[in-house]
Amino acid sequence: MRQAGRALPEYRALKENHTVLELVQTPELAAEVTLQPIRRFGFDAAIIFSDILALTEGLGQPYEFQDGSGIKMAFLIESAKDVERLKVEAVTERLRYVAEALKLVKAQLKGQTALIGFAGSPWTLANFMLEGGGIEHYSKAEKLLAAEPKLFGRLMEKLTAGVIEFLKMQIAAGAEVVQVFDSLGGLLPTQNFGEASGRWMKEIVAGVKELAPVIVFSKGTEDWDALVQTGANVLGLDWKVSLGKIAASLPKQVGVQGNLEPEVLTTTPENVAGETRRILREANGRPGHIFNLGHGVPPTAKLENIAALVSTVQGFAL
Repeated sequence: MRQAGRALPEYRALKENHTVLELVQTPELAAEVTLQPIRRFGFDAAIIFSDILALTEGLGQPYEFQDGSGIKMAFLIESAKDVERLKVEAVTERLRYVAEALKLVKAQLKGQTALIGFAGSPWTLANFMLEGGGIEHYSKAEKLLAAEPKLFGRLMEKLTAGVIEFLKMQIAAGAEVVQVFDSLGGLLPTQNFGEASGRWMKEIVAGVKELAPVIVFSKGTEDWDALVQTGANVLGLDWKVSLGKIAASLPKQVGVQGNLEPEVLTTTPENVAGETRRILREANGRPGHIFNLGHGVPPTAKLENIAALVSTVQGFAL
């Protein structure tokens, strides 16, 4: 489960001596954070500890976390000149630390647990690159698409190429599956989703699908036709939709991932077990269902609740 480490005391102990950026950019620390929830809970898969904004750094737009004010970009994309500053060819060298972390984790897993790599979607990354973090309502990316479609396209071309290179590097380093997080996909009106986000994720999937299966998760998006058209092997569902209803509407060859509401992990083990069984029954044994949350693990999740989720899933039978 993504961000599962945030709820662990061993992760918080690391944070007492290291910033989040240090954890992300130091292979040994990133590997340790990745492995902590695997040791404690025995998940079926580990997802590398990183941040979706690592790709912006790889392109030449560094970022930092600021207490109380969210994410700050070293500069904002404001013109064609800024877009041209982004260097796709530098991605693999600048983000070598992610590959090194993956190799360390792969060696520790010893083939017993799957390893997942990831990247942010071009649409989601573009919003951060244009406005930074901690924005109440992102709007500049959509305005750029409407006012300067060629410039928007050039930015998305670079982001798409960068994500492909980044994911290829992760696969070469040991990732068996990769996921594209379109965390801000739900900002788009349905009629604009395909043009602004879906088409670029389709290019990414086409660029890496022969190397590893691809999961696409677009939070808040309900344009399922456009999501299917990305060609992803698996589509992630957030917790606000019915897994059973959506799964029944998708082609059989497309897997589904999800979709327990994250805040359920702040309640009780009994409630977690009940909600987990409900979703598993809703999936009705559909081939290709990967049980997961509908988004990341909240920092306030209780350890006994995560344990209840794992035992319920691993012991479930229709």
